[in-house]
Amino acid sequence: MRILFITANRLGDAILSTGLIDALQTQFPKARFTVACGPAAAGLFRDLPNLDRLIVMHKKPWAGHWWELWKQVALTRFWLIVDLRGSGIGQFLLARRRRSFSGSGSRMHKVIVLSNFLKLKTTAAPRLWVGAEAKKAAAKLWPDDGRPVLALGPTANWGGKIWPGERFAELAQRLTAKDGILPDARIVVFGGPGEEALAAATVQALPPERSLDFTGRLDLLTIAAALQRSSLYIGNDSGLMHLAAAAGVPTLGLFGPSREEVYGPWGERTAAVRTDLSLDEIVRQPGYDHRSQESRMLTLSVDKAQRAAEHLWKHAQDD
Repeated sequence: MRILFITANRLGDAILSTGLIDALQTQFPKARFTVACGPAAAGLFRDLPNLDRLIVMHKKPWAGHWWELWKQVALTRFWLIVDLRGSGIGQFLLARRRRSFSGSGSRMHKVIVLSNFLKLKTTAAPRLWVGAEAKKAAAKLWPDDGRPVLALGPTANWGGKIWPGERFAELAQRLTAKDGILPDARIVVFGGPGEEALAAATVQALPPERSLDFTGRLDLLTIAAALQRSSLYIGNDSGLMHLAAAAGVPTLGLFGPSREEVYGPWGERTAAVRTDLSLDEIVRQPGYDHRSQESRMLTLSVDKAQRAAEHLWKHAQDD
């Protein structure tokens, strides 16, 4: 039995869809999977059990990437095609069943929407497949000396969602102070390739003797394994935030010009804190332009973020 699973171009959306693969593997344990996704998400599926092929779709003019995908799978007969990008390509491939997601204007969380799309009996929580190689690489990043680890994700794919780096650093120093929830913790900064400049303000304001910067230096699964070694993660609304939540570390997502009820971190040990302004209030501000890289996170104070982090930490310890 072969299943073609076409998932998102963006990392965060791809992570939120991983629960569907997990559900399909549970239902059809002998199925072989072909996964097609964008370059940013490809690393997620490297260690996926029963993976036949991983097809990385590089966007091309005139939707040429779909033609390239068709050429690679046209001779394969699939039992099921799940197309989360609503491309309609399944109609031109050999398959017994086809399911195409056309999007949703729902205000429900994306994980719930996707689970409903496949008519699953239970909500399919995101999950990660992290193999021994990634865990071994992560174990070398810092010594396992019993110290707590505060992980930070100060970057995002749009400047409007980025909380000022200096505030990240101030929050980290408060939480890791002698009287903080993570006293004398190691502070670790994560970010993707090309995001070094976005993380610089945070990194430069952290105490160098107990901070590490891995921005742009690690592959996705090594980051996931490193997050599994962390005590707490705090980051902007981004793919790394969803990666942390799926890794099982207590995760606090910072929100402003996006909807936490739809894209907040998923899981019992997660929370979201937003700016004092709602999304509707942000987009109604004079001069608002979604094409601008100007931060729309400025009404989220360090005090408010600290209270949210402390509340999440207490809740996580009580579980």
